Amino acid sequence: MNLNYCIQNSKSLAMILLLAMVAVSCQDKVLERYKVNSPVYLSYEDLRKAVSIEAPVPLKNPGKIYFKDNYIFINEYFKGIHVYDNSDPKNPVSKGFINIPGNVDIAIKEQTLYADSYIDLVAIDISDLTKIKETSRIQNVFPYAVPVNEAGIITETLDQSRGVVLEWKVTEVEKEIKNSGQNPQIMFYEDFAFAKNSADGAFRATSTSLSGSNVSAMGVGGSMARFAIKDNALYVLTNSSIRVINISDMNHPVAINTNINSWGIETIFLRDNYMYIGANNGMSIYDISENLNPKLLSTFSHITSCDPVVVQDDYAFVTLRSGRTCRNNLTNQLDVIDIKDKKAPKLLKSYSFINPNGLGIDNTTLFICDGTDGLKIYNAKDIYNITSNPIAHFKDIQATDVIPVDGLLFMIGDDGFYQYDYASVPNIKLLSKILVEK
Repeated sequence: MNLNYCIQNSKSLAMILLLAMVAVSCQDKVLERYKVNSPVYLSYEDLRKAVSIEAPVPLKNPGKIYFKDNYIFINEYFKGIHVYDNSDPKNPVSKGFINIPGNVDIAIKEQTLYADSYIDLVAIDISDLTKIKETSRIQNVFPYAVPVNEAGIITETLDQSRGVVLEWKVTEVEKEIKNSGQNPQIMFYEDFAFAKNSADGAFRATSTSLSGSNVSAMGVGGSMARFAIKDNALYVLTNSSIRVINISDMNHPVAINTNINSWGIETIFLRDNYMYIGANNGMSIYDISENLNPKLLSTFSHITSCDPVVVQDDYAFVTLRSGRTCRNNLTNQLDVIDIKDKKAPKLLKSYSFINPNGLGIDNTTLFICDGTDGLKIYNAKDIYNITSNPIAHFKDIQATDVIPVDGLLFMIGDDGFYQYDYASVPNIKLLSKILVEK
């Protein structure tokens, strides 16, 4: 065979192999455009000087509700608090908006409002609503939390050193997708991570029922609240602990050493000298006769689920609901629990519902927020036949939580805030509503 011919063929073969290697290398590098949730940060410095009173703004994304001294406080999720003068329940008047970045929960004692602001707890003097003033701040009380972002797309990795996440901005990025070499369907997105949705990564809650024995002093919160006050103690929940705050000096609260660890806790309700904690695996009862030193008495366990609780006399009423953030896709019910013996609570009866959220009770009148099936009201005198004794059913509303107070019912849902007159049962009537601005 001709030597030159062999050399030429060898060169051609080498060129083919080189081109093949380049082709394979190019195939391994693929550029793709895709959407991501990008965080917009607020620095810690700016966060800690942001509390202010502003002109009224429309209700857009309502969260918790709180009532005190003819004023209604409605949380705008992760933004602050709408304040309404409710002297005339048929015509609540907006008095302003308290800007509190990262706010979800509040509680009020006399003229001091306590609120979460992302990772901090702030005390605010509201004696003059036109000139509110932050009087104190306890830093790093709460875990790092973020507002809800758009589901179904990639979320950029957080850099907590840059501050808190004020909001999310959806952007398009171009990034290299690397082939794993073993399975061409596996893709690796560098610098990004899939985010948990909704309340998995942030606190969101609502309210229902008496948070203290003195309504004038303490105000009224609710069944899904994370804040509650008794005398000189403010109890605040994180997702893994109960923090006790000494508010003897109301404008200058002090976090004390008591830090009760309990995983998956969600809601708090006070009645007399007892604290009822709703967690995703059960209800716990604490003795709070020594306000600053709660003592665990018992825990009633149930299937993993979201479970706000309210109490009337010797009975606890607990709603269990399904949902992604509730880690349960099957259970939707009301449980009635005998709590005569606080050290040995026992289940008496369960009732099926559609998707029960918050609840409230006043004497024998029981209010259930059943999600998309609206507000349901029952006579609960016979605890073994509650659903057989309906009083009213308000459909075509998204009911989330309620506060019943002396014949007035305050209800919050995704579509707005509603007030009902239930002083004359069963003649319950709608008084007013503040709808969400689309």
